[in-house]
Amino acid sequence: MSRFLNSALLGSALLFSTAIAPAVLDAQVYHDAQHNDDHHWDRHEDRAYRIYVKENHRHYRNFAKLRVEDQQAYWAWRHEHSDAVLKIDVK
Repeated sequence: MSRFLNSALLGSALLFSTAIAPAVLDAQVYHDAQHNDDHHWDRHEDRAYRIYVKENHRHYRNFAKLRVEDQQAYWAWRHEHSDAVLKIDVK
């Protein structure tokens, strides 16, 4: 019975970790040097970034792969465009 319980717990842990791991790995923190603050990248921030891309007539590129100068330009824009201004629903 003990082996069965151990196997079941191990299996549950493996399933749980594979379900949670992608979400944890996607969350990144970027430092904004101009404003000396940190920004957490998640789906919410990605939505704001897509608005920025559209407003500035750029092609969408993965934010993590942008040059540091382009990332800083986004953070400067983001500080001027709150969630309320962008009408991003915070839930």
